[in-house]
Amino acid sequence: MTSLYDEVAPTPAADVPTRRITLNVNGEDRTVDVEPRLLLAHLIRQGLKMTGTHTGCDTTNCGACTILFEGRPIKSCTMLAVQADGHNIETVEGMASASELHPIQEGFKEEHGLHCGFCTPGMMLAAKALLAENPDPTEDEIRWALSGNLCRCTGYQNIVKSVLWAAKKMRAESN
Repeated sequence: MTSLYDEVAPTPAADVPTRRITLNVNGEDRTVDVEPRLLLAHLIRQGLKMTGTHTGCDTTNCGACTILFEGRPIKSCTMLAVQADGHNIETVEGMASASELHPIQEGFKEEHGLHCGFCTPGMMLAAKALLAENPDPTEDEIRWALSGNLCRCTGYQNIVKSVLWAAKKMRAESN
């Protein structure tokens, strides 16, 4: 029997209504059979086994489920998986290369922006979207861009410093 979010099986079970979708996840096309009511966050985490995408509130308040959808940060707990059919998404697993961390990940390491780690993937993806649009943000611009992502461990200062560190490194690399 095909579950709600298995990789494509030869035929879905007749008693479970499903829809076959294809989405590009971190540069790789993935085709899955999903139940039409399945949330994108659940497909990513349980179905595709990309556990960096967390679900904290299921109400868009915390931002732990933030991913990049066509390059823009969205909260995947309020989007149906079927809505992602034919689209590109990026999770935290897609940030690093096989041999090195993305500058944002490095920044979180260097500036101690990581505590328990629950909010970190969403913070990093929101920061990536910000730096793609604004490579030299102010502290206030960073705080605004990350305002939809909550952290219960810190006062955000090290997170902001992490993004500033990454922005500086990314600007240096582009010159």
